[in-house]
Amino acid sequence: MRVPALATVIVLALAGCAGTQANKTGPGAGDTRFVAGSGAAEEFKAADRKKAPQVKGETLDGKPYTLPSGKVAVINFWASWCAPCIAEAPVLKQVHEETKDQGVEFLGVDFKDGRENAKAFERNHKVAYPSLYDQPGEIALSFHGAVSPNAIPTTLVLDRQGRIAARFIGEVRYTALSQVVRKVAAEKP
Repeated sequence: MRVPALATVIVLALAGCAGTQANKTGPGAGDTRFVAGSGAAEEFKAADRKKAPQVKGETLDGKPYTLPSGKVAVINFWASWCAPCIAEAPVLKQVHEETKDQGVEFLGVDFKDGRENAKAFERNHKVAYPSLYDQPGEIALSFHGAVSPNAIPTTLVLDRQGRIAARFIGEVRYTALSQVVRKVAAEKP
């Protein structure tokens, strides 16, 4: 009798750690076991880079958008309720401003969030590049293995061939992001 009772207690305890689907947006919108990253860059040598999926969707304003090919791109997965996302917003804004004349594209992917909250976040932080609205996290899932839906923020740097050149899990720091973006932008096609 003790073994079945113990098994029941273990199953109930594990079920309590599994997260909830009760809320439609925010941290309660699915798996709530978020992974905090260090924000350090994981860089990939050109020969080891994997092709990124095509990134397209609807912007926060409801317009269709497809990430252009042939350019260095920075893709930041974020949510308005994410404290590290809030902290890194000025860094992304600054690196975007400093590298846009070099043809570097920036794109945000807002997920597990409410559209109005995300739009307010962009207004408050004066984000000057587009963000796709991806409440269910389908774009993150399309990056299978490179972006974990429970590790936000995550920032990817794509090379001109559309391959993942670097990944940051957690809040990015100015120096690290700036150096990686400039390094990838300086690569010969």
